[in-house]
Amino acid sequence: MQANRRRGEIVATLNGHECKLCLTLGALAELEGALGVGDLVALGERFGTGRLSARDMMAVLSAGLRGGGTLSIDVENISADGGIGELARIVADLLAVTFLQSAVSEASAQNPT
Repeated sequence: MQANRRRGEIVATLNGHECKLCLTLGALAELEGALGVGDLVALGERFGTGRLSARDMMAVLSAGLRGGGTLSIDVENISADGGIGELARIVADLLAVTFLQSAVSEASAQNPT
């Protein structure tokens, strides 16, 4: 399975299965509601602190799996080789490909060379 990082996709092995994750617009709206933030800027600021709660991680993984088309994983019982550290790395990678790529693209559009 391949991911298109330009589209905000990553691939991760969860519960022993390779899965595609993507924070689509619908997935981001789901995250706003689940985490009680008002907009994408607030969502980005929340994740920009570098601190994630277990609830944050579950919400990101759940939304990312749905956005990537994987509907069959029970996020409350999710596992990855490498344990919680690997799950945190997966979440961080998904957030980076979603938010940092957008920031880089926006900066490039505003300051063409």
